[in-house]
Amino acid sequence: MLFGSFVGGYVPTMWGADAISFSSLFGSFIGSFVGIWAAYKLNQMIDG
Repeated sequence: MLFGSFVGGYVPTMWGADAISFSSLFGSFIGSFVGIWAAYKLNQMIDG
């Protein structure tokens, strides 16, 4: 979740958005959910 939040918040800065902007906040929000989803899927694969 933390990694997804960081990446999601950083991606908008690549196209010139400010680090503290709505797009970075939205990206962090989406990245957090992607991180949670990825951890859930990884846990399912490991448990079988």
